[in-house]
Amino acid sequence: MAIRTRTFAPARSRLPPLRSEAFSRRLHWIYLAFGLAFLAFVALMALLEQLGLSRRWIGFLFLLGPIVFYAGIGILSRTTDPTEYYVAGRRVPALYNGMATGADWMSAASFIGMAGTLYLGGYGGLAYILGWTGGFCLVSLLIAPYLRKFGQYTIPDFLAARYEGNLTRVIGVVAAIGCSFLYVVAQIYGVGLITSRMTGVAFEVGVFLGLGGILVCSFLGGMRAVTWTQVAQYIVLLVAFVVPVAWLSIKQHATVLPQATYGYQLQKVIASEKRLQADPAERQVIAIFQARAAEYEARLADIPAALAVERGAATRRIAELKAANAPQGDIQAAERVLARVPHDADAAREEWTRERDGDLERARPLAGMPPHAQQFAGDPHGDAAARRLFDDSRRNFIALVFCLMVGTASLPHVLTRFYTTPSVAQARVSVAWSLLFIVLLYITAPALAVLVKVEVFDSLVGARFDQLPAWINNWAHVDSSLLQVADVNRDGIVQLGEIKIGGDIVVLATPEIAGLPYVISGLVAAGGLAAALSTADGLLLTIANALSHDLWFRIVDPGARATKRV
Repeated sequence: MAIRTRTFAPARSRLPPLRSEAFSRRLHWIYLAFGLAFLAFVALMALLEQLGLSRRWIGFLFLLGPIVFYAGIGILSRTTDPTEYYVAGRRVPALYNGMATGADWMSAASFIGMAGTLYLGGYGGLAYILGWTGGFCLVSLLIAPYLRKFGQYTIPDFLAARYEGNLTRVIGVVAAIGCSFLYVVAQIYGVGLITSRMTGVAFEVGVFLGLGGILVCSFLGGMRAVTWTQVAQYIVLLVAFVVPVAWLSIKQHATVLPQATYGYQLQKVIASEKRLQADPAERQVIAIFQARAAEYEARLADIPAALAVERGAATRRIAELKAANAPQGDIQAAERVLARVPHDADAAREEWTRERDGDLERARPLAGMPPHAQQFAGDPHGDAAARRLFDDSRRNFIALVFCLMVGTASLPHVLTRFYTTPSVAQARVSVAWSLLFIVLLYITAPALAVLVKVEVFDSLVGARFDQLPAWINNWAHVDSSLLQVADVNRDGIVQLGEIKIGGDIVVLATPEIAGLPYVISGLVAAGGLAAALSTADGLLLTIANALSHDLWFRIVDPGARATKRV
């Protein structure tokens, strides 16, 4: 069967220079007004908090207000023109395409998880920042100008024209849909996490609310709607990320620039880590976790016997309580213990292995976290095993940076953005702007991780369990796997080893950890939601375009009308 191919001439800007300048000026005024309106909205929420508005209402308004605005942009940008729908008419100025690309890239993983990764991994987390920013350098030099020069609509379009065949188009469609679908799951999780914490609704309900906002923002206007929505979302997420860390920097060091505070506070973290490693109470907690891990290891050595012993002990306990006419609450608690006993050997092996590994992880100093400033595991000046571990750790770091660079440079929802500029030169400038807008957040994330760690070491570690702040119970209620604080050695004092914080809540919980006004928590939640929605918009649009344009129009029905394609 003959394979049909098409060649395309590079598309030119649809706007003459004078109209293009007027269009850019109009955009400047529109988004300046939006930025000022958003700041006024934050100020209004702060005033309402002082007047006694409940936290749930503040969280609800911070999530609903921006979503309504995003939806309004999506509705106003609706179109049935293919060029507008797929590439926003190829008239997006480089500055605004850079902002939209920054929002497209700053997913829930970056906004919510980047600082959390640095908090938990220290120096090792810098591999993500280096790899992701390096990927945009590859895009600028090797990819974006040539994509724009071809003047297509999608990445599979480019592959089919470059390699002359629909086979490469189909491969591109499968790859685009596969990676976009997996990535969008993380965004939806972020939406559910934020909405459930800020409004109190169930996680599943939060997911559906977020999906509704995504659909309204993207599917009526395609790339045109997504672009102008993402510009607004970048403004929101930038303000939401920078304001709390600047406030925290002022609180700790009286400096508005967190990057200037970073070095001083890092020295404080290093000193605290040395003190905690020598603390007898911390060592006692480590010994308890080691004993628990050894107990699970002993169970795993003879699973059937251990399972029978555990089930028999739970059954006898229930019988003893009933015989003694114990309170019904005690009996029900014992019955719950019996219900938690694994049903068979396979379930027991899986559960006990997971528990053993978790205890071994927490049996390490500093709650399993490496020293924050330690570059690599091992010791280049130690024995043979330590030197080998150091070399392996360094190679893994470099390999991770390389993989992240290549992965960033091949994400279809990011690459498609460079079809939307008026010219090849604008595409190059657009990549530079996008790199700047991304770096603004990435150079702040390491400082945020250190400032939060200082707050935890100074305010939470050493506190009494009967005086724990309310945010601990609030976040543990959302998902117990995200935050656990338990009195392991039963001394009534919080040790670092007794705290388990998930990386996904470090940014979202920063205002509460630092004791900032709740309006800042709402602001951060709005920023996290903007990051998740912006990336989800781009990913779902990539999937939709791959199905409607590359699969249906280019292969199945080349004669389909424009309205049917859109």
